[in-house]
Amino acid sequence: MVSRDFIGALLQLNAEKGVPKEILIQTLEQAIESAYRRNAEAPENVVVRVDPESGEISVFREYEVVAGPDEVEDPELQMVVADAQQVDSSTGVGGKVRVPENVTQAQLGRIAAQTAGQVYRQRLREAERDVVYGQYASREGEIMTGVVHRTTESAVVLDMGKGVEAVLAVSEQLPSEHYRIGQHLKVYVLEVRRTTRGPVLVVSRTHRGFLRRLMEMEIPEIYNGTVVIRGIAREAGSRSKVAVESRQVGVDAKGAAVGQRGARIQAIVAELNGEKVDVVLWHEDPAQYVAEALSPAEVLNVRVDEEHKIANVVVPERQLSLAIGKEGQNARLAAKLTGWRIDIRSDAGVAAAAGGEPGGAASTEAHADAEATT
Repeated sequence: MVSRDFIGALLQLNAEKGVPKEILIQTLEQAIESAYRRNAEAPENVVVRVDPESGEISVFREYEVVAGPDEVEDPELQMVVADAQQVDSSTGVGGKVRVPENVTQAQLGRIAAQTAGQVYRQRLREAERDVVYGQYASREGEIMTGVVHRTTESAVVLDMGKGVEAVLAVSEQLPSEHYRIGQHLKVYVLEVRRTTRGPVLVVSRTHRGFLRRLMEMEIPEIYNGTVVIRGIAREAGSRSKVAVESRQVGVDAKGAAVGQRGARIQAIVAELNGEKVDVVLWHEDPAQYVAEALSPAEVLNVRVDEEHKIANVVVPERQLSLAIGKEGQNARLAAKLTGWRIDIRSDAGVAAAAGGEPGGAASTEAHADAEATT
């Protein structure tokens, strides 16, 4: 018999490790089954059950029930229905019947003590890893905080608690950031991988989802759904554009996202190590949306070509370089955000072209990869 003290230890493991009691008992049963088979040279149909209250161990042979003697291929594994119904009258053909093994609790106690321990500990570790994996697998797509444990040329390894590590690859790190041992760091969980050492988290600080979750954490109106994010275009470490829309009359989506004196967006910028974040209003009208996306540049006119999905934009001469941005970044992010190819011209250039004279013009193209939401 397994002692009540042992059952108490199981309950303590249940509380400390978070492994459900049912899994602990099942693991113990499997361990004793394995040990009993080896010691008693028993066949594979041995089944062990442990009473979770008393700790008493029961051993059975489980037989497949067949119609008659002609169908018995292995008497160690099969039993005719007439014999099976003497053990359990409700048993029918195709079912299973369990016959108690003639083994004393003293014998079982010795087997359990001598050989089940190692198997049990191994399976308990597996059960613990499964529980921890389940806890972290549900966190994909969320922000978590870890502590920098070590750094290598290819990645930063974070300690996430409970013996779980997260890997922040170089490609997922912000370009201007430097990490130090012991530093607390917010990361976005891309994937949770199951390994023999337990779950390993693949995390990022460059993913658009990281910016989305930061905004949800910092801006109550986004968290509760009053304001929704309709699109994100991001060049991590440099600049991002976020399109927002109000779902409630009277709520200024852009003002809520930026915060009083820019306090909310500045907190996000600080977490992103200085990455600029432009908040723009989403519009159903593509011309208005493109004009808004080119903020902070002033836009005079937008003419859209629905067939080719091109937006022809006119800006003041003095705003041309601002609309395009350094190395074309502002226009490129606007194109990503809206999903439109954007052709930018100055008013002076348009006028010159209309008069038959050469004028200034600029164009940018980017594939649509805005993270659209409804």
